Amino acid sequence: MTKVYDRVALIGLGLIASSMYWAIKRAGLAGEVTGFARSAETRDTARRIGLCDRVCDTVQDAVRDADLVVLCVPVGAMGSVARDIAPVLKSGATISDVGSVKRSVIDAVAPHLPACVHFIPAHPLAGTEHSGPESGFATLFDNRWCLLVPMPETDADAVQRLRDFWVGIGSNVDEMDPDHHDLVLAVTSHTPHLIAYTMVGVADDLGRVTDSEVIKYSAAGFRDFTRIAASDPTMWRDVFLTNKDATLEILGRFTEELFALQRAIRTGDGEMLHDYFTRTRSIRRGIIEAGQDTDAPDFGRAQLDNKE
Repeated sequence: MTKVYDRVALIGLGLIASSMYWAIKRAGLAGEVTGFARSAETRDTARRIGLCDRVCDTVQDAVRDADLVVLCVPVGAMGSVARDIAPVLKSGATISDVGSVKRSVIDAVAPHLPACVHFIPAHPLAGTEHSGPESGFATLFDNRWCLLVPMPETDADAVQRLRDFWVGIGSNVDEMDPDHHDLVLAVTSHTPHLIAYTMVGVADDLGRVTDSEVIKYSAAGFRDFTRIAASDPTMWRDVFLTNKDATLEILGRFTEELFALQRAIRTGDGEMLHDYFTRTRSIRRGIIEAGQDTDAPDFGRAQLDNKE
């Protein structure tokens, strides 16, 4: 892969930014990568592990002369970061992000940016339950989707350049309207996370009664809930506060489905339950056929005795 940008600035040095850096270096996509994190401890960690070619002590120094600036901070912080970097942005630079919500990011960031830059919101659909600069790895985005959400007036060449960048990182790339993005992600990511947080909270309350048996005897389903619920609390707080309408809409639909299943169980309607589970099982097959997960046993996890 050839170089796409001379200088890339990563603002916020957690899982996504660190994985981006290692993927950028793997493919040779940038001449230099600068980084900034608000916490001095995070910046020290980044320097210690060689994360970024240059870790800066101010956000302005990190973005100065950058051809691509990627905001990798929680959604709720993006507006203030955009305000802080606006005066020093290079003319013609592309400003992007990795937030899980798009409409609120556009509303928060766009008003602060000068007319001489290209603002192209983005969302890589990849991650783990781990966070922090040491959690990143170069293959995180391989064969995962990155959704670009360009404004109607955005320069087509700038969009293509960012698309090439994400393809070089390893992603499949598509474009989407911001409101449609937020509704789709409410179904595929946001509401499932909320349900996982709720189920783990219920188990925590029950565990106090059962002397931690819920934890000791966890089956695969509950283990997966706890993995999802271990995700970064600041990020997910901001996601739910900024994608409120779409999440509440999907939660309403979820509640209706749950009531239907409750009724089937109460009335002994085994046919309804079997038909419902058969239909939902096909969704799993579709995800595997799309290459977004594996059909290996134990929910795609390596057996414990095979781990390093």
